[in-house]
Amino acid sequence: MLTIEITLPSWLDKYFTNTTFSTPEEKMELAITLARENLVQDTGGPFGAAIFDARTGQLISLGVNLVTSTNCSPLHAEIVAFLLAHKKLGHFHLNKITSVELYSSSEPCAMCLGACLWAGIDKVVFGAPASMAREIGFDEGPIFPQSWEYLKNKGIEVQGPFLAEQAGAVLKTYKQAQKIIY
Repeated sequence: MLTIEITLPSWLDKYFTNTTFSTPEEKMELAITLARENLVQDTGGPFGAAIFDARTGQLISLGVNLVTSTNCSPLHAEIVAFLLAHKKLGHFHLNKITSVELYSSSEPCAMCLGACLWAGIDKVVFGAPASMAREIGFDEGPIFPQSWEYLKNKGIEVQGPFLAEQAGAVLKTYKQAQKIIY
């Protein structure tokens, strides 16, 4: 049998806690902090994500963009967070276990948007809008108003942009540092 192994950056260890996050601001600030630290540590792109139990505010999983450090294009922050959440909760559809919400430092790309539906996310909150990611050169793929409407019609709550200025500052810093735009 073939095995796939993903090694997370060691600096992430301090964020894997049993912490409860009380407010939407605290949850988004964690996602933005992860994005910023991923830039500072030079372990991937300027994106962070966290998945929480919507009922308790308990952190379930988190993710950072690992595309450049692993040479693996699907390893966006949201996808890494989904992988860890699936592992932790032991189910391919997360909201069959508990109500889950995703906080992402940036509006999810086309791949991550689709994965929100398939992973069983109940709520998506994003920081910087996709236009900010595009402004620095990232191609977020074909996302249309109908894409978001589709998720909403499936019962997924969508909020954003939220704390966009803070999240957008990480993107701008990434561009100013002349990091890889893929």
